[in-house]
Amino acid sequence: MRRPSKKPSRKFSADSHRLAELAQALIQASSRLEERAWERDIEALLNKHFKAQHQEPIDGALEQLFPTEPDGYDVLMDVVEACSESSTIEHQGKQYDCLLIGIPLLAWTRFSIGSGPVAADVMLTVSAHLHAHILAPDVQSAIVPSLYAIDQLPRSHADTFALLQQLSQAALNATPVRSPANPPQTAPYLADTRYLLAALVVPSGMPLFHWQVAHGQAGHIAANKEQALEQWRNQVTPSITRLLPGCGVQLLLPEAYYAACREADLQIRPASLRAASYYLSHTLDIASKDLHASIGRFSEQPESGRVDEYRIGFSVGQTNEIIYGVVWPLYGPEEANEEIITRSSDSDAATAEPETPLEQILSLLRECGIDDIQRHTDLFAMEFCDDCGTPFYPDREGDLVHPETPEDTPSGSAHFH
Repeated sequence: MRRPSKKPSRKFSADSHRLAELAQALIQASSRLEERAWERDIEALLNKHFKAQHQEPIDGALEQLFPTEPDGYDVLMDVVEACSESSTIEHQGKQYDCLLIGIPLLAWTRFSIGSGPVAADVMLTVSAHLHAHILAPDVQSAIVPSLYAIDQLPRSHADTFALLQQLSQAALNATPVRSPANPPQTAPYLADTRYLLAALVVPSGMPLFHWQVAHGQAGHIAANKEQALEQWRNQVTPSITRLLPGCGVQLLLPEAYYAACREADLQIRPASLRAASYYLSHTLDIASKDLHASIGRFSEQPESGRVDEYRIGFSVGQTNEIIYGVVWPLYGPEEANEEIITRSSDSDAATAEPETPLEQILSLLRECGIDDIQRHTDLFAMEFCDDCGTPFYPDREGDLVHPETPEDTPSGSAHFH
């Protein structure tokens, strides 16, 4: 989510250059006061373009910074995301803080994962428990009565800002919110994320979340968040499960929009591997130990040496045909941390750093009963099928191939993607 989309080289606008220049000034600031001054300049320029629905100057600035000024890119992206998901507006002479939040859930199934309009009684339940367990007392909210797949979310920061403004006005005026008309079709996956989106509105300076107002001993904030998540899951999971029949469901903590999306991206990865193993073993009527997994490292720019994602191709027995594949994308610092750490004792494991992505993949495969695992050392370019866009996966020999559904796979099962 934090990389600019690949586009042909083009001439950047004056505002793109100005945003890039301000981002570099921000990281070079020598005091908090100077930082805040540069941030205000960036926010003013961003808000001008958001209100005009102009995304190109913002993308242009990020594209300029990404190849050569990674610190400036990260700083500008942080401000862009913050300005598109939050703002201050005036209503009836009073100032209000507004925040777009994501209410994420993970779902996995052998069949299909639904999306689209949500029944009114489910929305009432979600809203009631959101206010009871997650939100601070003075918060007003407006929730879109629709379950979003990832490819139905706002496509740009300008779109995110527009949705925030629309929902904030609905919250302040207590007007109903409608489901999006004609949302894009969703791709079928065995495990995927779904989201409810909502705007929170509160008098400026007042807390938004329950854990901001609860007080107690040191460490109470983390404990209160954990308690809020537990209550949220206990109360809302039954309604969401009825909304997604035939699916396993896990609710995540409602958070600011981009933070919620990133956390869901991280948490869906192990669910995808488990769902693949379960689906293949049950659909093909084989034991998980009869599956072979080939793991490859992939990069958008192999010459850089950076690993952007792992791809895991599954085959049956000693055959070389890839029948299914799972993509495990890497985020932020993970791209530079793919070692396997040897731990000699339980005490080492207890005090060691968290598992690296590759360790997580290997642990999950073995947990699923798959011990026939091959790791390729090559750094592959990220290749896709020209016809359907499916990622290519490594086979036993290290060749990149299109996953092919076995001819005897029962009809009506989920697509192989």
